[in-house]
Amino acid sequence: MPDSPRTTIHAGATVPPEDAQTREPVLDVVDRVSEMCFGLFMALTFVGAVSSGTGGPDASRTMMHAALGCNLAWGMVDAVMFLIRTLANRGQRISLALAVRNANDQATAIGLIRDALPRATKSLVTDKELEAMRARLAAAPALPPRPRLNMADLIGAVHIFFIVVLATFPVALPFVLLDDVKLALLISRGLTLAMLFAAGWALGHYAGFGGWVTGAAMTALGVVMTIAIIALGG
Repeated sequence: MPDSPRTTIHAGATVPPEDAQTREPVLDVVDRVSEMCFGLFMALTFVGAVSSGTGGPDASRTMMHAALGCNLAWGMVDAVMFLIRTLANRGQRISLALAVRNANDQATAIGLIRDALPRATKSLVTDKELEAMRARLAAAPALPPRPRLNMADLIGAVHIFFIVVLATFPVALPFVLLDDVKLALLISRGLTLAMLFAAGWALGHYAGFGGWVTGAAMTALGVVMTIAIIALGG
């Protein structure tokens, strides 16, 4: 699930108050990979749990429906939580901007901005730079009275829903094509590990760690999850 930054105020710049309300939330590589991995792990875990108590000629279909149904539900939940997080973070930014503009003196306003910065950034920013931020907030147009969601937020939530749900299909596909539940389960887990490696590869390149290292690490995490599921009867 994507984690929003603590504040939109950064060293040397600040988001204009009107952008605190209308700025489009962006799902970056980390967000997309996290959502995909979430969907994969949910499907992997749920299919493993269902397989321990499923048998008979309709076992493959039951497990396919279980995987798809699980991720449809959790895709919806994750999308709704994204909207809630977006609204809460936007409200926090508006509250911070109002507090800075209504501060009794310049020193108090600068202190509020400094407190909102990430801990690692606080020591890198001087009071002179923070004063420039305060001045921009003071000169900006009126702030919105309350946080609101916009169309970009809804589009972001839809993207999250489809990322989580679409991650299920490679996991469920073997159960559609094969009648042998054990073979379908083995192939499903293999496809899941391959997708986890691809996700780790993308994440590693984005973070500068190297694709092979993070790909292998993500795959190892999937192996551990699979072993745990099997040990628990999946």
